[in-house]
Amino acid sequence: MFLRIKTLDWYIIRQFLQTVSFSILGLCVLFVVVHLLENLDGFIDRKAPVRVIVLFYLNYLPQIVKLITPVALLLSGLFAMGRLSTSHEITVMKAGGLSIYRIMLPVLLLGVILSGFQVYFDGWLVPRANRKKADIEQQYLGKGRTETSLYNLYVRDTPQQNLILRFYDDLSKTGTNLTLEEYSSETSPRLVRRIDAASFSFDTLKTSWKLTRAYEHRFSTDSLLQSSPNAAQMLFYEYYELKTITTPRVLMQLQRNIDELTLPEQREFITVSERSGKDVRKQQINYFSEYALPFANFIVLLFSVPLSGGGQRKAGLALEITTAIVIAFLYMACIQIGKALGQSSSFAPMFIAWMPHGIFFLAGCVNMLRAKT
Repeated sequence: MFLRIKTLDWYIIRQFLQTVSFSILGLCVLFVVVHLLENLDGFIDRKAPVRVIVLFYLNYLPQIVKLITPVALLLSGLFAMGRLSTSHEITVMKAGGLSIYRIMLPVLLLGVILSGFQVYFDGWLVPRANRKKADIEQQYLGKGRTETSLYNLYVRDTPQQNLILRFYDDLSKTGTNLTLEEYSSETSPRLVRRIDAASFSFDTLKTSWKLTRAYEHRFSTDSLLQSSPNAAQMLFYEYYELKTITTPRVLMQLQRNIDELTLPEQREFITVSERSGKDVRKQQINYFSEYALPFANFIVLLFSVPLSGGGQRKAGLALEITTAIVIAFLYMACIQIGKALGQSSSFAPMFIAWMPHGIFFLAGCVNMLRAKT
């Protein structure tokens, strides 16, 4: 009996995976064709080689897969159950003593495994592919910004310290015209120190900035004294070592799109921004959402059995597909609305990120219980 059920599980999984592969492939082709038609003129105008276009879409595919996987799994669960029902295989399984829940168990377990894998896929592989895609877009479509040379940067290094960089090149880790402003307190800021350097570079061994021809101005907390080359409050350094929270890695992360940051990089970005006194609630919600979203793959499968009539084809296929698309749309809309409302609420960012998934998980469980066993 155990061997027979195990073989049956593999059969159901194989049927489901075949449908998932077809659904993801079809949706990916649709996305790529639409995007190519919109941007083909740009590639032609920039004389992009075919190799570059192919490389662009190979790096675009992970982002597409991230977006369409929940919808593909919902449709796949619906089609797989429908196919088994149409061929009367579910009827035979029930006659053998298996409930609809036992029949769906291997599919649900596979959904959990896929959700766990997609946390890694979405959090590490997709951002790296997005970076390569952004490089090609910047070069051949004129989109985005360069990632190696930055101009006129204003960074709040700490709540009491501002860092201003006129120019910085990430390839050489050097720049010109650096200014550091230090204030007495965050609540009643008074300028107490200022450093101006003609040029600077980053020492990777000491993890500090090396300033060249630096002037340090010290101000009294009682009154701001005007500094001049002859003032007693001014010191000159041919070389000066400056320790800051802001490093070249942080500078480049600040310039990147959030879609190009891995989960550890997002956490580091949030930590640095929070130390600087910035409001990071939106970033925190997005960060926890990256962990929560993959589990939509499992949750949508809870709707596939009731949509297919619990293994009995009662509704038409067109109606089932329409219902599945509506559910997927409501699910994604609930996630986005929750993010928007959560930014102005007092609830914890983790709760805001997981709340829509919890609601649809409960709704999915109710739908599973309603399915005829």
